[in-house]
Amino acid sequence: MQTETDTNRRFAAQFPRNLAANIVYFLANVVIGVLLVPYFISTLGVAAYGLIPLATSVSGYVAIMVQSLNTAVSRFLTVDLQREDYIAANKTFNTALFGFTVIILMIVPIILVVAYFVPAIFNVPAEQETSAVLLFLGVSAAFLIRSWSGNFSVQLFAYNRLDLQNLVNLTNLLVQTGLIVLLFTLLGPDLSFVGGAYLFGAVVASAISIILSRRICPSLRVSIHSFDRRRVKDLCGMRGWVVINQIGSILFLQIDLIVVNLLFGATSAGEYAIALQWVVLLRAISGVLSGVLTPMVLTYYAKGQTEILIRVTKSAVRLMGLAMALPIGLVCGFAPQLLTVWVGNEYAFLAPLMILLTVHFAVNLAVLPLFSINVTYNKVQIPGLVTLLMGIGNFGLAITLSLLTGWGYYGVAIAGAIVLTLKNALFTPWYATRVLGVGAHIFTKSMLPGIVATILIGVMAWALSVFLPPLTLLTLVVAGTVVTLAYFVTVWAFGLNEFERRIFESYLPLAFRRIIA
Repeated sequence: MQTETDTNRRFAAQFPRNLAANIVYFLANVVIGVLLVPYFISTLGVAAYGLIPLATSVSGYVAIMVQSLNTAVSRFLTVDLQREDYIAANKTFNTALFGFTVIILMIVPIILVVAYFVPAIFNVPAEQETSAVLLFLGVSAAFLIRSWSGNFSVQLFAYNRLDLQNLVNLTNLLVQTGLIVLLFTLLGPDLSFVGGAYLFGAVVASAISIILSRRICPSLRVSIHSFDRRRVKDLCGMRGWVVINQIGSILFLQIDLIVVNLLFGATSAGEYAIALQWVVLLRAISGVLSGVLTPMVLTYYAKGQTEILIRVTKSAVRLMGLAMALPIGLVCGFAPQLLTVWVGNEYAFLAPLMILLTVHFAVNLAVLPLFSINVTYNKVQIPGLVTLLMGIGNFGLAITLSLLTGWGYYGVAIAGAIVLTLKNALFTPWYATRVLGVGAHIFTKSMLPGIVATILIGVMAWALSVFLPPLTLLTLVVAGTVVTLAYFVTVWAFGLNEFERRIFESYLPLAFRRIIA
């Protein structure tokens, strides 16, 4: 059994590679995400563009059983491998693999039916019905293929090889984006090409995932003889509650675009999707940071190192809040300028919507490190029920505020901000303290610096925007750089405690450590 020092040393050695890979994947996401939106609007039109994020939302509902099982497998397989119990790990892996296969085969008819009725369910631009069906088929099939191959990428996760996981994700992103541009250029813009590109990218990425997993963990073998019915009970017991949690999460995070399309039409959904793109980017940034933590939490748990687990999680919440304050504040403070430079002055009117969709993430992204606690300790029942009930409340409030107040799609954004913030400001940190057996307000206090920092950055960015010279991309970058540098100096001097500074410094190259010293 490795000591705490050995575990920390191993994580410290791998951390720079994981962080670098996360940053590269994040930057690729940002660049491609930012450039694709105006590209789609100029080639497909705003109404047709809105169907693309809508298709990914619907796919999330269709494949919810697969997602939930993936979460359960990650937990059990990581613990088995970290304990070097390869017999149990093979049982977990093969039980999940063959279970996934059966579930996906059962889901396929549902996908075909849902895709066929897409033009009847949603508002689809005229003469785009067939293309919309093919879009939904391609995106849904890609989602299922990536979920199935997740059985293999879990092994990369378990051994803290997030650099290789991000290589797989980056391959998927680059292949699907490159194919979209190629097909649009050669054959003309069409939604069906987007679906086909998603599907092809998923196939290529899944193949790479399987190859890498075999190299990293040759101890795991595909064998029907390792299928264990008793393991099914463990996985399904956790999966059932994760399903409930997933449904609630989707009612929080992916219901808004569906509601806007159904209530206000395809054009309004396209406008809403433009502002929503910044929500996607902010979640991508938070994924870069929180994704590094989860394997560490699972490993500390597997090795019984509870004290360091609690200390690291507390600091992670604080650091997540401070890190996310910068992009959230910049997006809110420069919202009109961002929209003008990005998609054109005709969409600058979406600035209040973009602020509504992003400002509450000062709370709702800071708590992301706490979600790994529930999965690690297999305490997912109560969070699942709470998430489901509040997700249903979000759905009802979104419809009510949109229709009864006359606020339109602003009502949908306000509903999501209210309900999600109530859940994550009150319940999520409190429940994590109950699981870990620590003080009730330990994580709530860790969230406060990020909230204050977000407000200050937003005000500073807004003040700078008032005095900006004629608006160009360059002036916006310069203004953002000024805010960023001032914020980094302030956080280093006043925002971090000694433990957090030591953590941060230990992951820097020696040359940077000398400069800081």
